[in-house]
Amino acid sequence: MAFRIDVVSDVVCPWCFIGKRRLEQTLQLLAADGIEPQAIEVVWRPFQLNPQLPREGIPRAQYVASKFGARAGEIYSRVAAAGRSVGIAFAFDRIVRQPNTIAGHLLIALAREQGVQDQMVESLFRGYFLEGEDLTAEPTLLRLAQRAGIDAEHARARLEDETQRQAVVAQDEEAREMGVAGVPFFIFAGQLAVSGAQEPQVLLRAFKQAAAEVPA
Repeated sequence: MAFRIDVVSDVVCPWCFIGKRRLEQTLQLLAADGIEPQAIEVVWRPFQLNPQLPREGIPRAQYVASKFGARAGEIYSRVAAAGRSVGIAFAFDRIVRQPNTIAGHLLIALAREQGVQDQMVESLFRGYFLEGEDLTAEPTLLRLAQRAGIDAEHARARLEDETQRQAVVAQDEEAREMGVAGVPFFIFAGQLAVSGAQEPQVLLRAFKQAAAEVPA
């Protein structure tokens, strides 16, 4: 059985994109220690930073002004610097709409079923943070899903499935009941949690501690 790492994340969280890169660096360190990638299963789980947003989202400028006010420039400058340290060239100026992210999470769940979850998460992060894509627009979402290897019709059916939508909401609520207040939030082997986009060495220590506690 593969060692499982759950990552509670939102597709519009820049620190989650940074956390993904740092997790990838951690997996490279583990590979250097002889732990094969197929021995580790990474599962992306939903969290909504802004569950109150309407399905159609709101203008990005309005969102940033209301949430961060005069501190926005300083905050995003710090995030951009952290991004550069892991090879992410954030293009915040390209983002025009702040979306409700349930649609993105629906595609991520579908992608797990099809074995391309990492590709879907990557496609959404790149689409939003690097390309300024509108994640409330169905044609855009379908295109990003296709880029990850998902058939457009399957993606469209998932986006229109209200039962699946409610399942995402329930998983978001479950994460909050577990005590998740911010993301990314890493859970190693279902027992050891690490909050925040921690450096690879921190994630590596957590992995090794959790692995030592897993029954043989």
